[in-house]
Amino acid sequence: MSDLPQTEAVNERTRDMDLLSTPALIDLLISEQREALGAVAEEHDRIAEVVDTIASHLRKGGRLHYVGAGTSGRLGFLDASECPPTFGTPPELVCAHIAGGVAAIARAVEGAEDDVAAGAAEMRDHVNANDAVIGLSASGSAPFVVGAIKAAREKGAWTVAVTHDPESDVANAADASIVLRTGAEPLAGSTRLRAGTAQKVLLNAISTATMIRLNKVHGNLMVDVVATNKKLRRRAIRLVVQLANVPEERAAELLREAGGRVKIAAIMGRNDVSADKAQTLLDAADGSLRAALG
Repeated sequence: MSDLPQTEAVNERTRDMDLLSTPALIDLLISEQREALGAVAEEHDRIAEVVDTIASHLRKGGRLHYVGAGTSGRLGFLDASECPPTFGTPPELVCAHIAGGVAAIARAVEGAEDDVAAGAAEMRDHVNANDAVIGLSASGSAPFVVGAIKAAREKGAWTVAVTHDPESDVANAADASIVLRTGAEPLAGSTRLRAGTAQKVLLNAISTATMIRLNKVHGNLMVDVVATNKKLRRRAIRLVVQLANVPEERAAELLREAGGRVKIAAIMGRNDVSADKAQTLLDAADGSLRAALG
């Protein structure tokens, strides 16, 4: 049928994949995933514009929301949940919403994707005018996501559709769109494959680039990392050693005085100042460690 979304089309390259040997099958599936990276790369200019706009909203006190159903919703939750430990952000700064609620993260909730009213209600209950909302729908037709995007716009939020179809319902509902032309899936209709891979890469890029714009990264270092386990505590010590040019013992001491905050410990060690003074310097630099270190 010509009106089917590309995600439902039959991929000629994988039509007989059940007849392949296992090594050949794995090679084919991996090769298909590489196509997803190209689909994201083609949208790099639009993605950059989206990142700059999201960052401007977050600087004004807004939040970033991901909205999706099924695989798209789960990917949103994955990215949102990794922002606090990676970038030291409060859990409410990057939020995720999935059709069917949190129960749908682990188990499919029948019919949830089709509930346009639930998507709208989710946004009315959680979104404010300063916020940015990304609606993820590979086919572009998920009613939950369409309803959410429309309601978010009504509340004054800035909205982005992530879809394969520039003329889809979700794209038409949003202020802007990122079109990931991932084509036919290796397994017809299974958007957890090429479409899901593309969405995962996209969300990684958006959240990481946004946090870099918000001064959460120094060079390529996770200087706002939250050291919640032994591995991360060791990483924090190594960061302070590198940034403040001090021995490990001194780095550990500085981190204790800084309450575990790498940026503050680095400024203390480099500038020989107290934690309070280091915080003042960092605040004056809008959170930029590079600027605070001079």
